[in-house]
Amino acid sequence: MVTMKARDSISLPTTINEMDDINLHYRFLNWRRRIREIREVRAVRYQERYKRMLKNGDTLSYQGNSDEVGCYVAPRPLSKGNCYFEVTIMDTGVRGTIAVGLVPQYYKLDHQPGWLPHSIAYHADDGKLYNGNPVGQQFGPKCNRGDRIGCGIYADTFDAGLVTVFFTKNGKEVGSVVVPVAPDGLFPAIGMHSLGEEVRLDLQAEWGSEEDDSVMMVDSHEDEWARLYDVRASGTLLEYVGKGKSIMDVGLAQARQPLTTRSHYFEVEIVDPGEKCYIALGLARRDYPKNRHPGWSRGSVAYHADDGKIFHGSGVGDQFGPRCFEGDIMGCGIMFPRDYVLDCEDEMDDWDAADVRPKQGRVENLLYLNDEDEEEGDDPEQEHEGRKVMVFFTRNGKIIGRREVVVPAGGFYPTIGMLSSGEKVKVDLHPLSG
Repeated sequence: MVTMKARDSISLPTTINEMDDINLHYRFLNWRRRIREIREVRAVRYQERYKRMLKNGDTLSYQGNSDEVGCYVAPRPLSKGNCYFEVTIMDTGVRGTIAVGLVPQYYKLDHQPGWLPHSIAYHADDGKLYNGNPVGQQFGPKCNRGDRIGCGIYADTFDAGLVTVFFTKNGKEVGSVVVPVAPDGLFPAIGMHSLGEEVRLDLQAEWGSEEDDSVMMVDSHEDEWARLYDVRASGTLLEYVGKGKSIMDVGLAQARQPLTTRSHYFEVEIVDPGEKCYIALGLARRDYPKNRHPGWSRGSVAYHADDGKIFHGSGVGDQFGPRCFEGDIMGCGIMFPRDYVLDCEDEMDDWDAADVRPKQGRVENLLYLNDEDEEEGDDPEQEHEGRKVMVFFTRNGKIIGRREVVVPAGGFYPTIGMLSSGEKVKVDLHPLSG
C-alpha cells in the first residue's frame, strides 16, 4: 500500500503538468484565432468604398452616365492625428458637380456627400454647403479646374459628440459649421455626377497655423498673374496640376503686366522637371490660347527646356540652345529700341490698361540695341502689326541667343507653359529690380 501511495504521489504532479501544457496550448491557439479575427474585422472596417468611380493611385474619375451619382468614402475617419484632407480638381467634366465632405462609414454610395443625414459637403458647381439635406445653402465661391478644396475638423472642438468642420479653397478657409459626430466617426468623401470629372485626392494633406504664412505669400504674388490655367501658384512657385496626357493639356501662366522699358526681363528656375520637363518660357500676346504652349501659336515666342528649341508662332521649333534641367535658370527679355516707350507706363495697374506702341521722346530703356541692329525707315509690316524688337533668352545668366519679333497689339506678356505631371518652377518677374 505504501508503495502504491508513493507511486501515486509521484505520478500525480506529472499528470497536472501535462494538463497545464494542454490547457496552455489550447489557450494559445484560441488567442491566435482571436487575433486573426480581430485583424480580419479591422481589415473589413478600414476599407475604402467607392461606386461609379475609377481609382488609379490618388486619382479618382467618374465612371457613370451622368444620371447616377458616383461616391468615394475613405478607409479611415478623420481624427485628432489626421484631421484634414484635400482634393485637387483635375477636370470639371460636363457640369463640375464635384462634392467634398465628410460622411458616416457606411454612407449610401449613390448619393452625393451632404445629401443624407449625418453628412456634410461643399459642392464645387454652386459653392453651396449641403448639411444632411439635398437642398444646399450658399456658403462659398464656386470651384473650377485646378482649384484645391480642403475639408477638416478642429481637433480641439470634440465635445459631447459635436465637432467643428471647416472647408478651404486653395488654402484659404471658406467657412465652418458645428455638426454631430457619427458613432464610427466622419470619413472623407468625394462625390461626382457628370462625365469627365476627375480629382486628385490627398488624405495626408496638412493645414494649420503654419499654413497662414504660405497663404499670405500666395496673396502677395497671385495678383501678379492674369491667367493661371492648370497651374497652381504658391508664392513664387508655380506647379502644374493638369492631366498631362495630350498636347491639349497645357498648363499656362501669364503675367498681368507686359514687359516694358522699365521691366524688360524675367527668369524661371526649374525646381522639379516632372516626368518630361515640358517647360516653356517666353512671351505671348494677351489673348493667347490657354491650351497652347508659348511659341506654338501666332503672337508668341518661347524657349523650350525639354529640347532646347525656340518656337516662334509655330508648332515646329528651331534648334536654339542647350536643354535645361532641374536647377537651371531660364531667362527671357526684350532689347527695346531707344525710342520705344509704353503708353501710360506709370498707370499700369489694370490688366486691360496696357497699350504698347512706339513713340518719340519718353522713357529710355536701360538695355539698348546696338545701332546697327536698329532698322531705319518705315516698314509696312510694322505699320500694321506693331514694331519689331529683339527678344533674347538666357540660361544660368548667359545669353544663349536672340530672335527678332513683331510686338503684338497690347504688348508681350511673360508666359510660362508646362505639360507633364510634377513640373514646378520658381518665377521672378523682376530679377533686375532693387
